Amino acid sequence: MGVVCASSRFSKERAEAVEAWMAQKHPDRDVAVVFHPACFLKHGHFAGDDRARADAFVEFANDPRIDAIWFARGGYGSCRIADAVIPRLDATARKKRYMGYSDAGSLLAGMYKAGFEHLAHGPMASDSVRDDATARGALSWLTTGRTDWIEPSLATDPRPAVAFNLTILNELTGTALEPDLSGHVLMLEEVSEAAYRIDRMMFHLTSQASIRRVAGIRLGRVSDVTPNDPDFGQTPEEIVRYWCLRSGIAFLGNADIGHDGANKVVPFGRP
Repeated sequence: MGVVCASSRFSKERAEAVEAWMAQKHPDRDVAVVFHPACFLKHGHFAGDDRARADAFVEFANDPRIDAIWFARGGYGSCRIADAVIPRLDATARKKRYMGYSDAGSLLAGMYKAGFEHLAHGPMASDSVRDDATARGALSWLTTGRTDWIEPSLATDPRPAVAFNLTILNELTGTALEPDLSGHVLMLEEVSEAAYRIDRMMFHLTSQASIRRVAGIRLGRVSDVTPNDPDFGQTPEEIVRYWCLRSGIAFLGNADIGHDGANKVVPFGRP
C-alpha cells in the first residue's frame, strides 16, 4: 500500500512508528506500506508545495505495483491539489482502493464525482499507531474491500452512503469537487469547532439545492467542541436536527464515525 500526504506535514518518526506496527502485525510482509518520500517534505504548513504533493499522489496512484492508497493524515491542503491530480489519474489508479477522512475528503469527493468506485471514509495511516482495532479494520478494507469495521447502519440500509467532515463538505459544496449525492445517506462528523460555527455551516449546507436531494443525514461524533460565550444553548445534535427539519432533509440518527479511534469505515456508494 502506498501512503501519501495530500495535506499537512508528516514526520519520519511517525512514519517509522507506522512501519514498526505493520512489521509487528504482518511479519511475513504479506501486507506492507510504502511512504512516498514527498510525505517528509516541508513547505510552510504543507508536506511539500502543491506541485510536489500532487505529483506524489499521481505517481503512487498510477503505479501498478501499488495496490491501494492510504492517506497519511489530515490537516489542510488536499483541495489545493485536487484539480492537478484527478485529470492525471489513469486506468490503473481507478482500480485501486483509497481511504482517508477529514481533509482527505476534498480529494475523495472530487474522485467520487469523477467516477472512482473504490473510495472510503476511514482511518488513516497515522491512526494505526493509536488503536489496533481501528488499523486492522482499515487494512482489511484496503486489502480486500471487506471489513468488520464497517459503519453499523450500512448493514441494514441499502441506500448509497458517503461520509465527510462537516467543514470540508461545507467548503467544497458549490465547487467543481462537489459530487452528486442525490439519494445518498450523508454522514457528517466534526472536531474542534464552536457550536455557533456548526450552526452556521449547517445553515449553509442544508440551504444548497444539491444537498436537499440527499436521502438523509446521519450525525457522527462532534468532539472537542470549543467554548461558546455565551453558551449556544443547543447541542450539536440539536443543531443538526433543527436544520434538517427546517430544510426538509430527513435526520436519520447517529453514525459511528469521528476524529477518534472508533472511526468506522464508510465505503462511498454502496458497500
